[in-house]
Amino acid sequence: TVEYVDPDRKPQVAKSAGVRTYGTIFVEASGKKEEAKSLTEEEVTGALIRALKGGQRTACLVTGSGEHSPEDTERTSYSNLKDLLERSNYKTQTISLLEKPEVPKECTVLIVGGPRYDYVEPAVKAIQSYVESGGRALLMLDPPLKLGKEEVSDNALLVKALESWGVTLERNLVLDTSGIGQLFGLGPEVPLVTSYESHPIVREMRSIATAFPVARSLEVKSTDKTSVEKLFSTTANSYATTTLNSSSIRLNPATDKKGPFTLAAAGTYNTGQQGVQGRFVVVGSSDWVANYILGFNGNRDLFMNMMNWLSSDEDLISIRPKEPEDRRLNMNRRQMLVVFYTSVIGLPLLVVAAGLGVWWRRR
Repeated sequence: TVEYVDPDRKPQVAKSAGVRTYGTIFVEASGKKEEAKSLTEEEVTGALIRALKGGQRTACLVTGSGEHSPEDTERTSYSNLKDLLERSNYKTQTISLLEKPEVPKECTVLIVGGPRYDYVEPAVKAIQSYVESGGRALLMLDPPLKLGKEEVSDNALLVKALESWGVTLERNLVLDTSGIGQLFGLGPEVPLVTSYESHPIVREMRSIATAFPVARSLEVKSTDKTSVEKLFSTTANSYATTTLNSSSIRLNPATDKKGPFTLAAAGTYNTGQQGVQGRFVVVGSSDWVANYILGFNGNRDLFMNMMNWLSSDEDLISIRPKEPEDRRLNMNRRQMLVVFYTSVIGLPLLVVAAGLGVWWRRR
């Protein structure tokens, strides 16, 4: 049930429920009541999830090695991602594996978002131990580019750990030459994906495009301890260049490998304990959920599908309603004067002139 509590009409009910402001909405399910901040589909659904599922889910974002910041509002930061998680019934917190190489027990999902510097061995072992003991992790690693002052390390120890789970991160940069991205104002360094596998994360993503700026490809195989599946691939009109240290990236169709290329994989780790398994998702790009592109087509849905699968909430995997865009019109003083004189003076005068013309002809 969904209930709107008016503190003026039902003061006793409002007081017992802890209502202090107008417009408070409660969702009740299975005898448990949760608050929704507004009567939107997303807020009501989130409150319903909290009431039905129970328990707090915590997304822990790793910091300290040049990862995307969930606090900053710059275009390449993760502040919008943090807001999305919190609206979706996740508590968020940042952790540093440099200060203490241990993943806190309260972490439901560990998020590694594009480290620019190498993880030290204790930090990598902490991630391995966490997943291999039944933890859940989303690892997003960029290609090791060295362009001018911008440099991303290879993160060899973490890459080697993922390889032991059956996911090999290639040292390349995937470029999309199909031209489809130009329809969305995207260049070849932002491969578009429209081809998905049958894994629960992407089962509902049919015919929905997602974009992955500055991505590397993956090779996937299962091991004796893990079961790994591909999630999605680029188009056939994509190439992978291994020239990563040049002042400019240039495609050479004669030597560069042709696609399609796998950009993400999901896997489970057999812990040996009955009913306990680790889960991990690896993506060859970290910018795809940054502020400037999280709202692109299906990126937001795909990210939350990954989080829901990692949290063992497969029943919540879906395509969510598109968020309203904040489209602002910025004008200088001259443009504002043009709009003012056109709409406030010009148009009324035009109507008066037309009326006088009709009157004169009839006269």
